[in-house]
Amino acid sequence: MTLESSPDLSAAPEQGAPSRSAEPRVPPVAAGGVPGLGHGWKLARDPLGFLSGLRDDGEVVRLKLGPKTVYAITSPALTGALALSTDFKIGGPLWESLESLLGKQGVATTNGPLHQRQRRAIQPAFRLDAIPAYGPIMAQEAHALVERWRSGATVDVMEESFRVAVRVAARCLMRGSYMDERSERICAALATLFSGMYQRMVIPLGPLYRLPIPANREFNRALADLHLLVDEIIAARRASSQKPDDLLSALLKAKDENGEPIGEQEIHDQVVAIVTAGSETVGSMVMSLLQVLADHPDQTDKIHEEVKTVVGERPVSFGDVRKLPHTANVIVETMRLRPAVWILTRRAVTDTVLGGYRIPAGADVVYSPYAIQRDPRAYAEHNEFDPDRWLPERAKDVPKYAMTPFGVGNRKCPGDHFSMAELTLITAAIAFAYRFEQAPGSDDRPRIGITLRPRRLLLKALPR
Repeated sequence: MTLESSPDLSAAPEQGAPSRSAEPRVPPVAAGGVPGLGHGWKLARDPLGFLSGLRDDGEVVRLKLGPKTVYAITSPALTGALALSTDFKIGGPLWESLESLLGKQGVATTNGPLHQRQRRAIQPAFRLDAIPAYGPIMAQEAHALVERWRSGATVDVMEESFRVAVRVAARCLMRGSYMDERSERICAALATLFSGMYQRMVIPLGPLYRLPIPANREFNRALADLHLLVDEIIAARRASSQKPDDLLSALLKAKDENGEPIGEQEIHDQVVAIVTAGSETVGSMVMSLLQVLADHPDQTDKIHEEVKTVVGERPVSFGDVRKLPHTANVIVETMRLRPAVWILTRRAVTDTVLGGYRIPAGADVVYSPYAIQRDPRAYAEHNEFDPDRWLPERAKDVPKYAMTPFGVGNRKCPGDHFSMAELTLITAAIAFAYRFEQAPGSDDRPRIGITLRPRRLLLKALPR
């Protein structure tokens, strides 16, 4: 597995492609619903187990979330068909819960021609040939992480993971020293927001979330602080005499369909999307990777030996990334078992059929990359951590759409190569310098929010 090939894991031979039936069926209702709450209580109590178990009820099943009916997709082939179909758009409870954070005019939440224009505007910053320019910054931040841990103190992995993710995103895509002082505030705000948004998604209590209770007040304070931070970042760039060739400059120069500068709200929403994508998802993956390194010391040793063979005793650099296939495979296998983005939703824009099942216009559809990527029909020893399953001779046997860590089609993450390079450098640098073990008080159970990560991971970094 290489930096160039790892984002294209969905390109394996297709198995079990969906077909349209002459007589579309009504999907069965999933087992386990209760009067009033339907399946919402199970989704809130044990979302990973609940979504994984839905495959036993069928490829398409109906869920009841309060008064709403939601359609769940459980097979790799149908999730691929869903993502590629023009009968569905970005929408549903996940995206509605995110709009208060990401706004309605950011690339993550828009649809149609606006989304296509926004992707064209930001894509140059993420082209494969643009990534090497970010390499020195990524390496500096990875090695700064290593140096901070030399004191021997217990490492609070959440704080450190989000710190490195925010700093890489800020320094690469929104260059300026004004980001340094704001990184901690961004991390604190996002931690509160993503936790609260998941609850709002699975238990849609509407007006109750506007009551002035402590949890709602904390959520609203975090949301206001994040939007204030974004306004400060944009104002600082406008006031600066420096105009670096980065994503923020591109947004400030971008034009709409009529050749006019894009509006302030769109610029604001785009910056929010950049900050969150560069911190919450990547930070969550860094946390999961550190948990893997602590739980699988043999893999940490293999990465150390691979890096040492490539670099000798010098620090690892961006130019080494493509020479570290086992390190990349550890990252991909971590993405498979512990995906940061573990749940996604779409909305049907017309009456349609998926896998022979009728989906009505306006219906919300949900699927879980976590459940799909642990499907025993797609993977031998599906719950085992096995980086070698991504060796070329074995990866070709993975069914199409059974592994899509960066999405599919026109919603595929534009920063896939950027993220893989960043994660590879960070993983290589820390495994080269340390072994890891969990410290007293650590709690590595999954923390279920909009993203998936360990609940409270405390590690001892043991120098080599």
